[in-house]
This record gives sequence, C-alpha cells and structure tokens, in this order.
Amino acid sequence: MTIQTTAHLNFRGNARDALAFYQSVFTGDLTAFTYREAQAVTDPAEADQIIWGQVLAEDGFHIMACDIPSATLWEPGTIPVFVSVRGEDAEKINRYWKGLVEGGTIVRSPAEASLSPLYGMVRDRFGITWVLDVQAAYPAS
Repeated sequence: MTIQTTAHLNFRGNARDALAFYQSVFTGDLTAFTYREAQAVTDPAEADQIIWGQVLAEDGFHIMACDIPSATLWEPGTIPVFVSVRGEDAEKINRYWKGLVEGGTIVRSPAEASLSPLYGMVRDRFGITWVLDVQAAYPAS
C-alpha cells in the first residue's frame, strides 16, 4: 500500500481565492466544490464557499483547502502550520518563491542554509507560511 500526505488548509471565506493563487504559482488542475453543490449548506450566506477544493499538479504538488463555516471556531495563527515544498530543481523552487511572495511577507529570503543549498520562507497573502527548499542528502541518524 502507498500513502501520500497532503496539506489541507482552512480559510474563512477566501479558500477559492487561495486555491486560484496557488494554481497560478504551482500550475496544475484546480477542483472546488461549494457547500451548495455538496448539499451541506448551514448558512445561506456561505452556500457558495468551498467545502473542499484542491490544486493537483503533474509534478506532484498537491494542496487541499476549504472554508470553515462561521459557526465553527477558527483561530488562524493560534496553532501555526508550515507547508513545505521541497524539490531538486533550484530554478523551480525559485519560481514558486517568486509567485508566493507576491502580496506576501518574506520570513527568510532564499539562500544557502546549513541543511539545504537553497532555503527560504514566505508568509503568503493568505497568512500561510511556506518553507521552500532544495532537497539535500542527509546522513542517517
């Protein structure tokens, strides 16, 4: 059996915008279903918000997202999460960085680091912190 782990991001009313932004950075196919389409509307004002969506790219990038209903507790930043994008191609990692930093905040500019030939962090315009790095070989512990 093979498994995959995928980051699933929660938003409050702007999951569609976030997914479109991530698609513009990473390419791939965007799929999104609304609460209305899933017949799961609890608040008519939120019927067209995203109950589940994803961006899935041919190179393996995959992210999922949804809008948390207003009746559900949601405290962004209280329990921070980093989304890691790691690859072997520095040019591609830099391209992703340039896309994510648009409208975002640089946490650490891409540069050589002790554990990676290229490592950077950015908080995007939706408040998600991304770690982008070029994969390095690590000795087993």
